[in-house]
Amino acid sequence: MPEPRPSTPSGDRPSAGPAARTALPSVGARIGAFCAIVLAGAAGGFIGYAFVDLQTSGDATLAKGLGALIGALIAAGGTAVVVVLTLRAMGEWRTIQAVSPERAARTPQGGVRRPPRVR
Repeated sequence: MPEPRPSTPSGDRPSAGPAARTALPSVGARIGAFCAIVLAGAAGGFIGYAFVDLQTSGDATLAKGLGALIGALIAAGGTAVVVVLTLRAMGEWRTIQAVSPERAARTPQGGVRRPPRVR
């Protein structure tokens, strides 16, 4: 059984405060990730169905259904892996930028990075 969180002398539970940061990606990024996984799963299902449909003749509804299911699972699973890695990289990038913005602008030799000149 988990222990209750400690309370302050007034009996209130301590809050994280308004400046509490979270490692969660933004709501828009999570919605976009979910939509990408669903669309990839649908596309994989259509591809799996068509792949089996081209190779069978007659009444092969079970085979077509399995092809659609396997195609959807493979496509959605692969997309989910890429999405998770992308969201983690975005979180790490934001953490690095928030912790040390002045350090991120410095070169290893101690100089300040300047944007490239374009002619």
